[in-house]
Amino acid sequence: MPRFLRPLLRGTTYTRLLHLWVPMLIESVWLFIDMSKPWVPALVLVPVGLLPAVRTGEGVQARLLLTPGEKEPGISEAPSGTWRDRLRTVLWLQVRWVFGLAASLATVWLPVIAVELARCAWGRAPSGVPLLDRLPPDRAWALLTPLPLLVLYGVVVGFGELITFCARRLLGPSAAERLAALEERTEQLLERTRIARELHDSIGHALTVAVVQAGAARAAGDPEFTDRALEAIEETGRAALEDLERVLGVLRESERPVSARPTLADADRLLDSARASGAKVDAEVTGPVAAVPGPVSREGYRILQEALTNVLRHAGAVPVRVRVSVADGTLVLEVRNPLAAAIPGPGRGSGLRGIRERAALLGGSARTGPDEGDWQVRTELPLG
Repeated sequence: MPRFLRPLLRGTTYTRLLHLWVPMLIESVWLFIDMSKPWVPALVLVPVGLLPAVRTGEGVQARLLLTPGEKEPGISEAPSGTWRDRLRTVLWLQVRWVFGLAASLATVWLPVIAVELARCAWGRAPSGVPLLDRLPPDRAWALLTPLPLLVLYGVVVGFGELITFCARRLLGPSAAERLAALEERTEQLLERTRIARELHDSIGHALTVAVVQAGAARAAGDPEFTDRALEAIEETGRAALEDLERVLGVLRESERPVSARPTLADADRLLDSARASGAKVDAEVTGPVAAVPGPVSREGYRILQEALTNVLRHAGAVPVRVRVSVADGTLVLEVRNPLAAAIPGPGRGSGLRGIRERAALLGGSARTGPDEGDWQVRTELPLG
């Protein structure tokens, strides 16, 4: 089959034509009311397009009929969030109306013209169609009979491509929507990086210790040494299982929308969890925490979670002081606990490294280490 006929075998060609016809249903109803003013429906579309929900409806229709089956069609289904989006919707409605009117006239009259030309070529009298009824019978009209059909092909295929292009331009994601999508993608990449880092640090370390201890116990041949090695392997394995469960929790949670992820507004459950583990938590929250931007608030929650986890892991059930402050365009998170017998040194531990990396990604800073007899984790994150 010739390549130029292949579009006629695609279902998308006809769903796009249907999309062009839909506005003409309203136009047809109006013509029964007042045929002298066919432009009234186009005028009514101006205030209609200013409604935020109209953009959602048009986006759903466009994705369903213009780009069926495409995962990333470049057409938004979100309501109008700004006046720019509303004006783009108004312009889209007008463009759709114009293309729909032209497509409807073409699909009705071009086949009629082809039939009338064929009638004249066979020597039959025209059937009374305006303008065409003046054509004299002549076999030469047979040469022009395919022309209306070729024009019809161009209208059906070409208008479908044009209206799809216009939909992507006028109903495509706004700057704010693209920023939100980029933010979600960034969040996912951050979580994947954190998961890979924690798996490497905790699980890799546990497996290394287990292999070394098992090899040493087998080589030593000492029952007492073997017992100590097995005990160390057991403790290391138990800690690795806890880390793995925590990482799997992150994996399960990463499938949730970014807007549904926990923020500092949910910090109470972290504090309650630490208290349930035996720690005495003294918490103080100052400033408009609820007004902290989404990305900062979500990362702040993770930083606070990691800091409390480190306290329980390395110091046990000890008194913990938590300070969350929002002031002067900065979010300050501070977690302090008494120094334990075994203190992780600067730069050691995947948790502390993760805290510093999260802070750096947001343009902030994190300080970890001994401070006035306590172990301190202090993070400052800019809000703007």
